[in-house]
Amino acid sequence: MNGNNRNDIKVGQTVKVVQKQDQRSGALTEGVVARILTNSANHPHGIKVKLEDGKVGRVKEII
Repeated sequence: MNGNNRNDIKVGQTVKVVQKQDQRSGALTEGVVARILTNSANHPHGIKVKLEDGKVGRVKEII
């Protein structure tokens, strides 16, 4: 499942995100959602979240 819809993402879920500095390489970082930062219902590049370890990125995959 991709991370383009805000309704699909819940706090506490494990997701894979792409961080700003990794957008060119496409490297994914796995973590647990601490907070959802995007307010709109959907976003073409993925919903922006903050992970429990403090990293911020756009959700590319929901595990």
